[in-house]
Amino acid sequence: MAKFKIIGGSITSPQGFQAAARFCNLKKIGTGKGSNKGEKKDLALIFSEAPAKAAGMFTTNQICAAPVKICIKHLKDNSAQAVVINSGNANACTGPKGMKDALEMTTVAAKELGLKGSNVLVASTGRIGVNLPMNPIRKGIKAVANDLKSTQHAATQTAEAIMTSDTKPKQISVEFKLGGKVVRLGGIAKGAGMIQPGMSPNGSQPVSSASGLHATMLSFLTTDANISAGNIKKCLKEAVSKSFNSITVDGDMSTNDTVLLLANGLAGNRKLNDQDLKTFQTSLNHVCLELAKMIVRDGEGITRVITVRISGAKSFAEADKAARSVGNSSLVKTSWYGGDPNWGRIIDALGYSAAKVDEEKVDIAYSAPGSNKKVFSLKKGRPTLTSFEKLCKAVQPKEFDLHINLNIGKGNAVLYAADLTEEYVDFNKGDITDPESLGG
Repeated sequence: MAKFKIIGGSITSPQGFQAAARFCNLKKIGTGKGSNKGEKKDLALIFSEAPAKAAGMFTTNQICAAPVKICIKHLKDNSAQAVVINSGNANACTGPKGMKDALEMTTVAAKELGLKGSNVLVASTGRIGVNLPMNPIRKGIKAVANDLKSTQHAATQTAEAIMTSDTKPKQISVEFKLGGKVVRLGGIAKGAGMIQPGMSPNGSQPVSSASGLHATMLSFLTTDANISAGNIKKCLKEAVSKSFNSITVDGDMSTNDTVLLLANGLAGNRKLNDQDLKTFQTSLNHVCLELAKMIVRDGEGITRVITVRISGAKSFAEADKAARSVGNSSLVKTSWYGGDPNWGRIIDALGYSAAKVDEEKVDIAYSAPGSNKKVFSLKKGRPTLTSFEKLCKAVQPKEFDLHINLNIGKGNAVLYAADLTEEYVDFNKGDITDPESLGG
């Protein structure tokens, strides 16, 4: 049974956290996909009234944006007290100026908040290869620093400010007890396109794909739990591996993927024992997974969400490879869009994956989300007698599970995937007659 309860709110629900957002016109009104939303807020600040333990997970893309590099550097002491975020511009592939601008964002925020620059983290999302318009950013940071509030309205505005092609804000908050004290954990996230995160604590490719070897996704998490730096890093790594690193919309890993967690200890709980740590991990896992699912459900142009469940692989690594091969196959994804239970495309994608597959052992089935009542289309590599009509009915819902058992080992993996539609192509194909609408 869950040790937490869902409460209204998000990043300002834990004690001592404030937020603010405003419109700075960082991407000219009406230009660029995902930005034609009028005076949409595009700059935000999250602030902890007390110094906080902090941890992060970052893109493993070899092309890494300036704000990611600054965050990794600032987190070397495992602490932070504020995060400044902008949308509309990724500050990626911007060279030395991009690094200078990202650093300046932290120093301007630090000056306004009375902090050291190294205690401020930074994140950006939007177009790649365009320099930040620093004049409005400087003014915007000064304005939001003087407008910080601990209200849910402020949190919601922040969740909206980080959006790009998203159609809705993504936020959640939970409450639980640690050491006899009430503790809260909240989070916001953004992402709809360029989604297949594969994050690690320092941005380097993990040695093991168990950490998730794979438009930008961002997530910011806050808690008033009193927890050590070592535990916060360990817990975040596990939570991300089971959530953000287990989703795909289009198979593209961003240059800017970032998850940050700040814990200011204001709940005043005692030092965590093993049971407390388990409760915190369970709560964090839930928050991250719910935010990750919100991202897939809001994927660009998607109409269906499919949970790909691989079992019976030689190892987790091979199960993960098999899941991604299926979940990112254009042919499989378009068949999902059409409501076509095309197992031929699925087994084909399994066959060219890097996982060991034996045709005569593969089972493929469908079910309602989380259900064990399966409708099999394939057993031991051969079609079942299940009618086409029954198979079609199984894949008509907006969400369903795809079960694939390779039957050669004990490795399991889960991937939350989406279909591929004409709307996705139309949204992303660009318009060369309007150069301002193009870009990363």
